[in-house]
Amino acid sequence: MILCGMLDLCRIILGVVVDLFWPRAALEAEILVLRQQIIVLRRGNPGRAPFSAVDRMVLAWVCHLFPKTRDVLAIVRPETVVGWHRAGFRCYWRWKSRSGRGRLRVSGEVRQLIREMSVANPLWGAPRIHGELVKLGIDIGQTSVAKFMVRRRGPPSQG
Repeated sequence: MILCGMLDLCRIILGVVVDLFWPRAALEAEILVLRQQIIVLRRGNPGRAPFSAVDRMVLAWVCHLFPKTRDVLAIVRPETVVGWHRAGFRCYWRWKSRSGRGRLRVSGEVRQLIREMSVANPLWGAPRIHGELVKLGIDIGQTSVAKFMVRRRGPPSQG
């Protein structure tokens, strides 16, 4: 019994000496991880600690920035925290690459109008047709007008 107490005392003294040489940011990160674990333990029931999304995010973020803080995790395994970090990145990239963005669709009526104007006025290019559409109050880009114009296949010009 006395031997165990002496070993614990030696561990505490050794920990204090090692902490003197650690950078301050790493010590603050370790303190943050320990405090977060205490918060979770105070909040939960004795069986299984209930981790919220904020708890997971804090622990994953700190353990990613300071990998040595994984050693002080007591109520969760370090592999679990790494899994939370990976899950957070998956969630972020899924959100980042979601669909529904891009150019607005051009209605069929406007596309048909562009085709009719380009057939009726063969000398007009995309800038002229775009200008006429803007005068009519149709908001469309000049590159979209060029995309929907009828292509003419004429003989090649003389060089």
